[in-house]
Formats: sequence, structure tokens, C-alpha cells
Amino acid sequence: MEGGIVKRGKRVRGALRGRALDTGALAEVQALLDEAQRKTGVDPRRRDLLIENLHLIQDRYGHIPAAHVVALAREMKLAMTEVYEVATFYHHFDVVKEGDKAPPALTVRVCDSLSCELSGSNELIKGLKQSLGDKVRVIPAPCVGRCEQAPVAVVGQNPVAQATVDKVKALVAGNRDKCAVGKYVSYAEYRKQGGYDIVIECLSGKRDAESLIKTMENSGLRGLGGAGFPSGRKWRIVRGEKGPRLMAVNIDEGEPGTFKDRYYLERDPHRFLEGVIIAAWTVQISEVYIYLRDEYAGVRAILEKEIKALQANPPCPLPPIFLRRGAGAYICGEESAMIESIEGKRGMPRLRPPYVAQVGLFGYPTLEHNMETLYWVRDILEKGADWFAGHGRNGRKGLRSFSVSGRVNKPGVHLAPAGITVKELIAEYCGGMLPGHQFYGYLPGGASGGILPASMGDIPLDFDTLNQYGCFIGSAAVIIFSDQDKARSAARNVMKFFSEESCGQCTPCRVGTAKALQLMGAPQWNRGLLEELSGAMADASICGLGQAAPNPIRTVIKYFPKEVE
Repeated sequence: MEGGIVKRGKRVRGALRGRALDTGALAEVQALLDEAQRKTGVDPRRRDLLIENLHLIQDRYGHIPAAHVVALAREMKLAMTEVYEVATFYHHFDVVKEGDKAPPALTVRVCDSLSCELSGSNELIKGLKQSLGDKVRVIPAPCVGRCEQAPVAVVGQNPVAQATVDKVKALVAGNRDKCAVGKYVSYAEYRKQGGYDIVIECLSGKRDAESLIKTMENSGLRGLGGAGFPSGRKWRIVRGEKGPRLMAVNIDEGEPGTFKDRYYLERDPHRFLEGVIIAAWTVQISEVYIYLRDEYAGVRAILEKEIKALQANPPCPLPPIFLRRGAGAYICGEESAMIESIEGKRGMPRLRPPYVAQVGLFGYPTLEHNMETLYWVRDILEKGADWFAGHGRNGRKGLRSFSVSGRVNKPGVHLAPAGITVKELIAEYCGGMLPGHQFYGYLPGGASGGILPASMGDIPLDFDTLNQYGCFIGSAAVIIFSDQDKARSAARNVMKFFSEESCGQCTPCRVGTAKALQLMGAPQWNRGLLEELSGAMADASICGLGQAAPNPIRTVIKYFPKEVE
């Protein structure tokens, strides 16, 4: 290879296979990588930074030209197929093949997940396509994590709450370069409020790791990303592994109906960051990786600014903290798929064992946590385990942040006692049902948590209380629908989501979700075939996406039989 051109004839060792290198594209990629290195001080040509580098190209050009894929492969010393398969795996990367037309400079994404569909997103998509014409691309998008603001459109990276055609057109015509960020508790303000005092006490010897772990165990705090694994026990397990140990924080809340992590980070980011540092000190973590979904551009701006402020004037020695950007893939909410993505790969779930606590990020023992789990660490350690465990109803313990959306007067994040029922949640926290709507049914745990009728609205909402009914609470995303809606339509909406978000690694999920969606479109459901398909998905899928995908089918058939007959 000379001058960036592959000679014809005998292949030169080390030459790129399949496509000639464009020297102009190479210069552009090199400039982007050099600029990134000046800003971060980190060599961006490391293998694990592939997705970050793809974002650099996408952000600069609005898409990823094929020539830039070749150039990036050259700079990172990777096979072109490796770069291409990663770039095409994620929804937010627009890879344009040579000779194909690039997408319009601006894309408007309209959420078509359940909460937004209930609020008219399908009609909004049609209206925007007619109004905006060919110069702006309008596409449906999976849940963008703003269900309480339904319907939601995203212009570039700027969300539009309660979106209408006129609101979106105004933003398209105006300034759309920066995602607006509201007021939140800054680093200086947080320190004035006693922030990071617990960390200082740990380093001064006033607190020790064993007492912290015991307090977390006694509080009963469980993983609030959906799995519900006891947090204190997880700290103890990972601390017992041979170092070095890493931490991976999951803020890829892509479950339709879930938006609690965004809500808290937009208001009090350092409460979360203090929990990260306390956990890292207790478990003796060497490096921290925070994985944030790409849809949360405003949160990313907050975290970038506040992590810099924390590092510039630290209350104590800090572990290295790396903020990694997702690229639009629901599957990366699964812990091992997230770890694959942090490593710069496709977000494919790993087979287990080994578990990430033993062999996780970069092959090291990894403490994996959801954002909200870490958010409560400071309060629990300040107020004691009994404070957190002292909340609860119906024999349950703790607090739950319910992301409530759908047909209620006050959708939003509602902090309520664990074990509250959905009827109590609607009446006491959500201001009742919308005028003219009667409570008909609900999803207690987002898209994968199943669907229950209003007649079963007195079941305590918590971990393990819904399992016997074929449901689970997951991340406590509660979607309410009314007598103006159909449970079968809700189930079909979420199955469409699962079909589109399947990573494709295993046949039961890849084929099963697509086939189920097709069968659910029939006026009368083939119950026998759907149950056979559900059993195959639940029993043979690699990860929770395929295993939980049948829940909406089975619960609608069981609890809303007249709708599918």
C-alpha cells in the first residue's frame, strides 16, 4: 500500500481487503480522532473506543459514509467487516453504502412505543411527513425515555414534549444545535448540602467497608434496573473476587414506560455520583464505566460537566471515571450486552456462567449496577438501613420509583412505598384517571412485565409479588390504559418493539418475536400456536428479552380472552 492506494495484483501484507482506501476520508477521520485525543488525553484508536469513534463521524457528517468505515478500520487496525458490523448493529448510526443517497441532514424521530401510541404518535408521524417534506427525515423510533411527556418527538437530539406538528416545525426552523438542560443541583451546591461527606468519612477511617456492606444488606435495597438482586450481597461477592475489579453502571433504560433514571439525573446527578464513589471505595474498584443511552443528550451534557467539576476539585482520590455513549439498542440494557458495547462491540448478550461478577468488563470481575440503585446509597448510609426498610405497604419493605404513564392525570416519576397497589398509585399519586376514561388495565413492569386487568388492581407492586400471575415489576414502569384502549393492541405494540430490538443472536427470539407479531395481527388469535411459540421463546432464548417477550401474549390470552377470540 502506497499513498493510501491498494496496488492491483499480488496482495500486499497488511492491505485492507475488499475496498480501496479514500485518502480524503482518511484525513477527515484522522482529524476527528486527533481532536478527540486533544480533548480527552486518551488515544481514541483503542479497540474499545470504536463506538465512540463512530459517534464522532455520525455527529460531524450526519451519517457514516462507507469510505469513512474503511478509513476508521485502517486507523484502528481493525477489519472493515468488524467496523461495519458494529456500525450497522445500532439504530443511531446511518451507514451509507457507496453510491447510495445520504439521509437528509436532519432527522426527526417520533416515539411509537405504547405510551406515545396511546397519545397519538401514529397520527403525529403522518402529519409530520406531510408537513416537513423530503428535506427532513421523519421516522418512528422505539421508546426515548420520556413517556410522561407523550407523544414525544426528537429533533436531532432535542426532545419535544407533548409534541404537535406545529411544535416540531418550530424547532426544525429554529435553533436545534444544543439540547436544553434544566436547572439541577451543581457540584458546588451539592457539597454545601453535605455531599461527599460519607466518602470523606470512609477515607478518614470513620467508616469501614464491612459496616457499609452490612448497612446495604440490612436495608433490603435490591437492584432497581429490573433484576432485583440484593445490592449489599452483590458488593460482598465482587469484593471477594481477585482484583483488579471494575464497575459498569447501566443507564440504558430502554424499557418502554421507564424514565426514572433520566428524571433523577436531570435534577441531582451528584447523589448518583457519590453512590458510585462509595461503592467503588467499598468494593475496591479500579475503574468506573458509566453507560448512558444515546437518547439522553441532555443528561450526557450534565454528566460531562459535573464529572469534570468533581475531578477538578475532588473531595478525595477518585477512581478513573469513563462516560460511554450508547447508540440506540434496547438489548444493551441487559448487563452482559452492555459490557460488550462498552468494549466497542455489538451488544450481544453473553452466555452464563461465568457471571459478570467473576468475568465481566475486559475479562475482570465487574460490579454492575443500575443508576437508581446507586442513587439511594447516600441516603441509606446517612439515615440508616431501617430508614429505607421502614417504608412499605402490604408487608413489603422499601421505596420504589414508579415511572407512570398512560391514561392518568399526573404521569411522571412517583416515589411511593414498595407494595403499593396500582389503584392506590393512581388515586394517591397520579391524580386519578383522565376525564372520560375508566381504568381498564395496566402493565406493571413495562413492555416485558405482562398485562393485567383493572380487576387485579389490588396486587402489591414489588419484586416477587406478581410472578404467580405471569408478570413482574421489573424497573417499576407502570403504563395505565383505559376502557378506550385494547389490551391486544397494547400487546401487539410491545411485541413489535421486541421484534425490532432483538439482537438476532438466538433463533427463538429472532424468529419467535417476528412470527408472534404476525400471528397477533389476526382478528382471532391462534392460541395453541402462540402458546407453543411462547414456550420456545421463554425456554430457549439466551437473555431476558426473548425470555420475557411472551408475557404480554400469555397474559392477554389469560386475562382478556374476549379480545382475542
